[in-house]
Amino acid sequence: MTDHDPAAMRRQYRTTLLDEADLAATPMAQFARWFKEAVAGGLHEPNAMVVATATPDGGPSTRTVLLKAYDEGGFVFYTNYASRKGRELAANPRVSLLFPWHQISRQVIVTGTAARVAREETEAYFRVRPHGSQLGAWASPQSAPLASRAELTTRYEELAARYPEGTEVPLPPEWGGFRVAPETVEFWQGHENRLHDRLRYVPAAPDTWRVERLAP
Repeated sequence: MTDHDPAAMRRQYRTTLLDEADLAATPMAQFARWFKEAVAGGLHEPNAMVVATATPDGGPSTRTVLLKAYDEGGFVFYTNYASRKGRELAANPRVSLLFPWHQISRQVIVTGTAARVAREETEAYFRVRPHGSQLGAWASPQSAPLASRAELTTRYEELAARYPEGTEVPLPPEWGGFRVAPETVEFWQGHENRLHDRLRYVPAAPDTWRVERLAP
């Protein structure tokens, strides 16, 4: 075996135990606690999350996107609605999210249903994006094949000439947000000997939750 053998790569997670009594009343309140701690811990892009979608016949796909908002209604991210994930969510709104906070030995795993956010909410977010990112939303036919990198660069340069810095870039018609309303939210805390804590919020009744412990 070598130093690059994945089977030999392991470390013990030495962390504080996670008890049911320590959790907030709702999964979004608990997420807010952990997200604040992830940010305070200096994690690189703590808002990065893996989004898993599937076609109606079960063909899966995953990618990493950035969380841009969260509240009691769920988790919000933005994309091109004509992208692969946009098309898959239009046909099958069931989705899974994973926040892989490896540096602090934590994960948050969400299952839920995605729905488009209101156009006004998308517009408000688009206005605070950097100018270059606004142009990029127009330049990229997300998930579509490109003949070359030069094709993408040319599209961007044409847009930059049309909308120079300081001018308002219109909101692309096929670009917008999704809000994932959670159905289950699991909080995973790593421990020694792989005896991890896995506490999952599941619906108990309308607007109420119960927590179940899962074996690691």
